[in-house]
Amino acid sequence: MTSAMNPGSNGGNAGSSTRIHFGSLEQQAVENAKRKRKEEQEEQSSGAKGGVTLDELDATNLDDANIYEMGEGSSVSMGSHQAVLEELERKRLARTLAVPTADVDVRAKLRECGEPICLFGEDAADRRNRLRNILSVRQLRASKEKDQMEVSKTSESEESEEDEDEEFYTEGSVELLESRKQITKFSLMRAKNRIAQQQSLSKAPLEALKTQRQNLYKSLKNYTIFGSQVCDSRPVSKVAFSPDSKMIATGSWSGLVKLWKTPQCENIKTLRGHTDRVGGLAFHPKATIGLDTSAANLASGGADNNIHLWSLESDIPISTLEGHAARVSNIDFHPTGEYLGSASFDGSWRLWDVATGKELLLQEGHAKEVFTIKFQCDGSLAASGGLDAIGSVWDIRSGRRVMVLEGHTKEIYGIDWSPNGYQLVTGGADNAIKVFDIRARKTIYTIPAHNSLISDVKFFHGQPQNLSNGQDAMHIEGANTGLSYPSGQYLASSSYDGMVKIWAADTWKLIKALPGHDGKIMSLDISLDGQFISSTGFDRTFKLWANEDLDIDL
Repeated sequence: MTSAMNPGSNGGNAGSSTRIHFGSLEQQAVENAKRKRKEEQEEQSSGAKGGVTLDELDATNLDDANIYEMGEGSSVSMGSHQAVLEELERKRLARTLAVPTADVDVRAKLRECGEPICLFGEDAADRRNRLRNILSVRQLRASKEKDQMEVSKTSESEESEEDEDEEFYTEGSVELLESRKQITKFSLMRAKNRIAQQQSLSKAPLEALKTQRQNLYKSLKNYTIFGSQVCDSRPVSKVAFSPDSKMIATGSWSGLVKLWKTPQCENIKTLRGHTDRVGGLAFHPKATIGLDTSAANLASGGADNNIHLWSLESDIPISTLEGHAARVSNIDFHPTGEYLGSASFDGSWRLWDVATGKELLLQEGHAKEVFTIKFQCDGSLAASGGLDAIGSVWDIRSGRRVMVLEGHTKEIYGIDWSPNGYQLVTGGADNAIKVFDIRARKTIYTIPAHNSLISDVKFFHGQPQNLSNGQDAMHIEGANTGLSYPSGQYLASSSYDGMVKIWAADTWKLIKALPGHDGKIMSLDISLDGQFISSTGFDRTFKLWANEDLDIDL
C-alpha cells in the first residue's frame, strides 16, 4: 500500500503534481463540474434556438428539477415551446388550488385520487406538494378536454347552420307545374297592361298631374271619422273591403266573421266556423263584381289552424283548407282568384288551389313564424314577412326567393305591394315603415311612422286614369262621386299607438293622422273606390274614415 504524502512536505515534483488525499474524489468532482458546465452551455444554446432559455425559465421561479416533468412524469424536449407553456400554466394553476394542510386529509385526498398515499423517503411537505401537482395536472387536463368539446360543438353547429342555409329543391306535383304555367301567362299579360298604363300616365300633362295630386292631398287632409260600430265582444283583428266597396268583412278573436253594409255599418250576415281567433281575411278579386255568390267569395284563416272559404249565401263554410300545423296569421287571394296564399306560425306559407282545396306548395325559408303574405298585382311575385324581422320576395313561377327584405330590428306584421309593381312596404314592431325597390334590390326609404308597433300597412289600389288627353284634373275627380285618382299615390298605416296615418307615396311624408280608436289598432283597409278607410282594434269596433265633405246617400 502506498502511503499518503504529508501535506507539508516538498518532495520531488510535489509542486507540480496533484495533491491527493486518501479517499478524495477531487479530480472526479472537477471533471464533473466542467462537464456539467459544458452541458448547460449546450442546453442554453439549444433553448435559445427553441425560443425559451434557461435564464427565462429561472425568471419564472421554476424548479430546475421540474423543468422537464409534465403530468405523470413524461419527458418533454426543452425546445418544445408548447410544452413549456403548458407547464407554466400548470404551475400557475397549482398556486391557486386549495390543498389540505393536515397530513391526514392529504393522505385521504391522495387515496381518493387513486394515488399512493406515501412514497419512500417522502415527508408531509413533499406529500402535500405531490398532491398539489396531481390536482393541477388533472384540472389542466379537464380544462383542455372541455375546450376541445366546445370547439367540436361549435364546428358541428357551424356545419348544421351551413346545411340549414343551403338552398335545396323538392320535386313538385303536376298540379303545381300546371298552376305555375297558368300564373306565368296571367302575370305576363298583367305586366304588359300595367306598363302600358304607366306609359300612358307618363304622357299626361305635368300641370294636370300636379293639380290632381294637390287635390288628392287636400281631400285626404280633410279625412275624419265617418262611422263607428261595435261589432264583437272581443278585439276585432281583421277588416277587408269587398271589390265593389259596398261591403266590409270583419274577423275577431271570438272566431266570428261578420259582413257589414257600407257606409251604413249595418250587419248583413254572421259567419260561424272558426273556433279560435281570426287572423286572415280576404275577398275574392271578383267577389261582388261578377263572381257567383254561391262560389268562394271570401276566405278567412284562424288560430284553429284552418282556412275557411265562404259564399255570400250561407253562414257556414263551403270548404275548409287543412294542412297548417299552427295558427294561420294571414291570407291573400292571388290576382287570378284561383289560388290562395296563407302565412302561418308553423314557419311556412302555402299556396292552395281554391277550386279543389288542394295544397300546391309548402314554402319554408323563415327562421321563425310567418305573419303576413301579399301577392304582387301582376301575380308573379309574393312577399312574406315574419317574426324573424325578415321579409322575403318569392317568384311563384319558379319557386325561388329573389330578394330578402332586411332592415327591421323587430318582427314584421304588415306588408303590401304598390300598384306600380316594383315597390313594397313593410311595417313592424320597431315602429318603422320600410320602403323597398325590387329593381334596385334595396331599401329606398325608412319612415319613423308611429310610437308603437305597426300592425298593418296598405297602399290605395284603384284604377289608374289616363290623363294623356289633357283632361282637367278637377273634371277627372268629379263632384260628389268619390276619388278617382291613380292608384298607389298614398298609403295608410295602423299602430298599437291608437292612430291611423296617411302617407304620400312619392315623398313619404305624413298627410293626415286619424285618432279615434280607444286602444290598439289591429288592421286597416282602403276601399277600391278611394272613398273610405276602415280600421279595427282592441276597442271591439270597426271605424270608417272619409272626407268630411263627402256627400253620399245613406
